[in-house]
Amino acid sequence: MPCRTDRLRVHVVDDNPSVLDSMRALLMAHGQDVVLHGSAEAFLDSSQRTAAECLLLDLRMPGMSGTELQRRLRERADPIPIVMLTGHGDVPVAVAAMKAGAIDFIEKPGTEAQILAAIALAADTIANRQPPPLPAGEIAERLARLTHREREVLDHLVIGETNKAIADRLGISQRTVEIHRSRIREKLEARGLSDLIRMMR
Repeated sequence: MPCRTDRLRVHVVDDNPSVLDSMRALLMAHGQDVVLHGSAEAFLDSSQRTAAECLLLDLRMPGMSGTELQRRLRERADPIPIVMLTGHGDVPVAVAAMKAGAIDFIEKPGTEAQILAAIALAADTIANRQPPPLPAGEIAERLARLTHREREVLDHLVIGETNKAIADRLGISQRTVEIHRSRIREKLEARGLSDLIRMMR
């Protein structure tokens, strides 16, 4: 089965120019947006950051090591998913890096399938990440977009009532409840019920 590789900005940090070139060729062939960095310091100085991105990070480099960069990013609460690139014999260090938050490690040179699978895992990590809480003012502004009936439906949704129960309580059809739910998600810019519950807390 082919790996799912959602389009991400993939930052590759490695001091070996040939590794950077081969990674760029591979990832660009699979439609990824690739940014190359010859050192950990260069990555930290980069302004080319987005929400949908991951980091392929060499473990051992002159100057700041991959594990040191990982520590710096963790201290900043930077959520970028990290995949460690390791040489032979570095597996115990890579395992420690995973315990510290890296999502995967690949022994160099790594196969195409391994690299694409790691990027797919990063995409899943980003997709499943709980968004940061919205400021109260932003939530209030979104709630103000709702009609009175939509707000009634929302109040029942967030306490876990089914569409049928809401329809019975409000004297409307289940289809009407479904339409209200769809409009509520749009107006509140919510991905689903879990987002709505978080907002209403």
